Amino acid sequence: MSKLHFTTKHANAATVKHNWYVVDGTNQTVGRMCSKIAAVLRGKNKAYYTPHVDCGDYVIVLNADKVVFTGNKMEDKQYINYSGYPGGKKEEAAQDLLKRRPEVVVERAVKGMLPKNRLGRKMIKKMFVYAGASHPHAAQQPKELKF
Repeated sequence: MSKLHFTTKHANAATVKHNWYVVDGTNQTVGRMCSKIAAVLRGKNKAYYTPHVDCGDYVIVLNADKVVFTGNKMEDKQYINYSGYPGGKKEEAAQDLLKRRPEVVVERAVKGMLPKNRLGRKMIKKMFVYAGASHPHAAQQPKELKF
């Protein structure tokens, strides 16, 4: 006798509702905060999550300049960029990148946690990161996302 399995109805572009959330990065650990943001961008928090459909919500991250790293990562962690040319490798410590371009730290962390395909590239466009406490998305009436 076969067992019956319950599956939810597959989501599609017409049935998915995209909500807006705002996250305050003040004193948040980068990896812990970004893994939760990545789950919301993918839509894992919804009952009708479907892996091949963009079910995720929009996320606004504020105060990206006030995020923290655990341990000695602020000094030891290196962000590497390679231009493609010989000798074109540039390394930058996390504390220097956080001073120069704080949005990039959060963007790169979340991007690494999303699928590496066209769906992942579509998901990352639903995240907006700002170093300060203000954002231009007030018309979307974002709800606060607590961790």
